[in-house]
Amino acid sequence: MKPKPGYKQTDVGVIPEDWDAGRLGEKTTKVGSGITPTGGERVYKQEGRPFLRSQNVGWGTLILDDIAFIDDATHATFRDTEIESDDVFLNITGASIGRSAVADSRIQRGNVNQHVCIIRTDPAQLHPRFLNYFLLSTAGQRQIESFQAGGNRQGLNFGQIRSFLLPLPSTPEQHSIAGALSDVDALIGALDQLIGKKRDLKQAAMQQLLTGQTRLPGFHGEWQVKRLGELGKFKNGINKGNQDFGHGFPFVNLMDVFGVPTVSSNSSFGFVNSSAAERELFKLNKGDVLFVCSSVKPKGVGLTTLVCENLPNTVFSGFLVRFSDDGQLAFEFKEHCFILPEFRNRLIASSTVSANTNINQHALRSLELSFPLDKREQTAIAEVLSNMDAELAALEQRRDKTRALKQGMMQELLTGRTRLI
Repeated sequence: MKPKPGYKQTDVGVIPEDWDAGRLGEKTTKVGSGITPTGGERVYKQEGRPFLRSQNVGWGTLILDDIAFIDDATHATFRDTEIESDDVFLNITGASIGRSAVADSRIQRGNVNQHVCIIRTDPAQLHPRFLNYFLLSTAGQRQIESFQAGGNRQGLNFGQIRSFLLPLPSTPEQHSIAGALSDVDALIGALDQLIGKKRDLKQAAMQQLLTGQTRLPGFHGEWQVKRLGELGKFKNGINKGNQDFGHGFPFVNLMDVFGVPTVSSNSSFGFVNSSAAERELFKLNKGDVLFVCSSVKPKGVGLTTLVCENLPNTVFSGFLVRFSDDGQLAFEFKEHCFILPEFRNRLIASSTVSANTNINQHALRSLELSFPLDKREQTAIAEVLSNMDAELAALEQRRDKTRALKQGMMQELLTGRTRLI
């Protein structure tokens, strides 16, 4: 198909007639990676020169929570890999191939290891942030993937990187494109920070409200501490043979509830061949709580899911334990009280570790829970925490929509479909 007026077909695709197409190697002054110091992690320091590894390079951002450091003596042995401001980093080995980010003042004069490529552009020809956005774009990732024959993702070499084809608007337009996308990144970053603060506030509120340290206005009644075994009954889930799955009646499996706070008839379940007696013995009613009784990692054991309505003819997996309380706990309260970090820590400490981390009925029955006797206070606490959850969900949705908007902007701006100049 012939390009529309004002555009031309090139090796990099359809671009505006006043844009060029060129190889990355023609627009750079450096394409190279670093090395890992002799001794590996044993030579890392608590402070000194930043030492960038592939885990520190995210999708357009630097992840410096676990940044390593090396001393000046080690740095002096490979000065050729010293980081300069606006260097573009590209991960070239392992599962994180293709992630890229741009150097800033936090890591300037540091070094990179052999898994990270430094791309230093000629600023008169190629804006580093424009390059970074192109590498992260669909077209950039397609070129990166084209060198990973058979999906092995064995690595990129410098020759391959230099051969990348780029669309090249004028440098002023590159600056404008990079600036527009950077503004969206700043908005996403601000939303991430706000979400982090709101999460911290939610954790603090949980600690205060679910332990009685802070009381909501109008409530002054007693709180009490009881073992879960005093508040209800536990029941292990059903175990069936492989031939029984995939047909029959609804079946709540481990992965249907893992990390999911609530389930209802709108949830998507599998099927199992269960008898009428089994469906009665392993039934799920509104207000039941499902505990995960086995997890590969300790932080997964004992996660809870609240059943929001009666689920007729539905049974649950043997990897789950059903808790049916006797009515002392308000329905809404049960969604929050079992995820209090203090309670979770005690639960994990009560579990056993073999191939997986496991917790049984006996350990669950012995766990203590603090709660107000007045169920109206329980409901009021749950309402405050649910409102905070709703605010967090709205912010996360806004952030996700902004990320999607950025992807659309990248597709438009980096192909010249939308022009800023």
